[in-house]
Amino acid sequence: MHNMKRIKAACICQTLHFMLKEDAPHDWAAQQVEKEVEQYKASLERNRTKHKILEQTVQPDGSIIIKIMKQYNSSPVGDYLKEQQ
Repeated sequence: MHNMKRIKAACICQTLHFMLKEDAPHDWAAQQVEKEVEQYKASLERNRTKHKILEQTVQPDGSIIIKIMKQYNSSPVGDYLKEQQ
């Protein structure tokens, strides 16, 4: 007898830390981090990756931490990314 299973919905949760380049002037490095975050978000849009930014916080050193839930590969996302009521 064969069991069958199929992924009905899947998402991946990640915490990403966009860190400052260590050997660069602080203000410039902080600006580069902001640009990198915007480029990351743009790549999600460009690739049509369904996602939700759960949290985005600037750290005291200017680095940025993002908590994100996003589509896993091309799996359907089901109810994972619905807006919370």
